[in-house]
Amino acid sequence: MRNIAAQNLRTDKVFLDALNGIAHERPPFWFMRQAGRYLPEYRELRAQKGGFLEMAFDPACACEITMQPLRRFGMDAAILFSDILTVPMALGQSLEFAAGEGPKLGALNVGALNYAEFSKLDPVYEAIRNIKTALKVEGFNNTALIGFAGAPWTVATYMVEGGSSKDFLKTKLMMYQRPEEFAALMDMLVEATATYLINQINAGAEAVQIFDSWAGALDAQGFKRWCVQPTRKIVEMVRAAHPHVPIIGFPKGAGYNYLSYAQGTGVSALGLDQHVPVDWAARALQSLCPVQGNLDPAILMAGGDALVLAVEQILSALSGGPFVFNLGHGIHKDTPVEHVEQLVKLIKGEF
Repeated sequence: MRNIAAQNLRTDKVFLDALNGIAHERPPFWFMRQAGRYLPEYRELRAQKGGFLEMAFDPACACEITMQPLRRFGMDAAILFSDILTVPMALGQSLEFAAGEGPKLGALNVGALNYAEFSKLDPVYEAIRNIKTALKVEGFNNTALIGFAGAPWTVATYMVEGGSSKDFLKTKLMMYQRPEEFAALMDMLVEATATYLINQINAGAEAVQIFDSWAGALDAQGFKRWCVQPTRKIVEMVRAAHPHVPIIGFPKGAGYNYLSYAQGTGVSALGLDQHVPVDWAARALQSLCPVQGNLDPAILMAGGDALVLAVEQILSALSGGPFVFNLGHGIHKDTPVEHVEQLVKLIKGEF
C-alpha cells in the first residue's frame, strides 16, 4: 500500500509534490530517455566522445547530456544520464556497448562477483553533483533530479544472458535448475542496488526510479518472488537511509501484477507502461499511490492527431489524482524533436 514518508508535504518542485501525493492542475512531466539519440546535440557530443560508456563515466559529459533536454523543453525533472548495467560492471563483470548491437557482458561467475571495484561508480556520483550545480546555475531551480538503477531481476537477465534476450531462457533455466546460485546473485544485486541508490541520493538525487524492464517475462509466482520481494528489500534499505526521498517503481509489462507490485513493494509511485489501461489505473492503482506514464513512444514518434488524442485520454483519466506525465517506455531514437515540442505544449495546455 502507499508508503510515502513525506506524503502531502508541498515543495517548490511540482514533480516531488506529485510523488508525495499532491495533485496539480497541470501535471509535472519528464520523459524516459529524454536525454539521448533523438537530440542532435547529443549525437554531436557522442561523435566527439566515442562510445556510450565513455560518455556515461565522464561526469562533465554526463551532466551536459542530462541538461540538454531541459534547455529545449523545460521538463519538471532531470534524470541522470547513465545505464542500468553499471552495477554488474562495478561488481566485476565485464561490460561493453558494441555499435548497433547493444550491451555485451562477459561470462558470469556468481562466486567471483565482489565489491572490490565498486568505486568505479564514483564518476556517477560526481555527475550528480555536477548536475545539481548546473540546475542552479542555469536557473532550473524548480526542476528535480532523478537517480535510478535497474531492478535485480532485470539486471540479472542481462548478466546471465550476456546481453539482451527475447525469451530469457538461460536466466529461467538458472532460476529453476540452480535456485541457490540464482538466489545468491539476486541477494547480491539487492544489496548493491540499494547501496548505489543511497549513494546517488547522498550526492544530490531527490527521487529515484527502479527500472524492472523485463518484469513482464515472469509468471505470477516468479513476479512475486523475483520482482516484488527484491524491490521491497531495496525500498526498505533506501528508506532506512533516506526516509523522505520518493521511490518510483517501473515494472514494465507487469499487467495485472501492477496491483501486487504496488501493494507489496512499498514504492512511493508506479511507473506505468503503455499497455496499462488508464481508466483501470485510475481506479485500481492511483488510489494506492501516485502514478506516472504512460504514452506509447510510437505515438510520440508519429505525432499529429494521434498524439493529441492519446494525450487527452491520459490527462482525462489520470489528472484527477497525483500524477506525473511520462511515456510508457523511452523516447525512440528516430522521434522528431518537433513531436516532443508538440507533446510539451499539449501537457501545458498551450497547443
